[in-house]
Amino acid sequence: MATITEIANSVVATLNAGTFAQPFTAERHYLPRFELPDMTTLRVSVVPKGIASQALDRNRDRVDYRIDVAVQHKTDTDMATLDALMTLVEAIGDYLQGTPLVGYPQARCVEMVNDPIYAPEHLDEFRQFTSLMTFTYRMWR
Repeated sequence: MATITEIANSVVATLNAGTFAQPFTAERHYLPRFELPDMTTLRVSVVPKGIASQALDRNRDRVDYRIDVAVQHKTDTDMATLDALMTLVEAIGDYLQGTPLVGYPQARCVEMVNDPIYAPEHLDEFRQFTSLMTFTYRMWR
């Protein structure tokens, strides 16, 4: 299995081992597409995104694996509901940055980018909250 896939699976296992204010089951996908009626269930999707490698010397490379984590939920657009979803996104970000990956502790989270913090067009058009975080896990090999 490819290293990036193993890391993505470990992100799923780590998220599912955590305790969050809103319950969810994270799942790994290559193409996370869902029908709008199915989005009434809170979805946390983990997707391998990219790899960047840099030679350190003749024998070692520094490799960064980027993993996307999306939080999506078709929901009411009231402030309390959206605030709770934003709090969940922040909690997931903090948790993954500070927790060694289940089954893959050698991959270290070195960066998290939350962009978009939420997608206004999804909220406006579909009444769906969508937030995307990209985590960079670094390894040396």
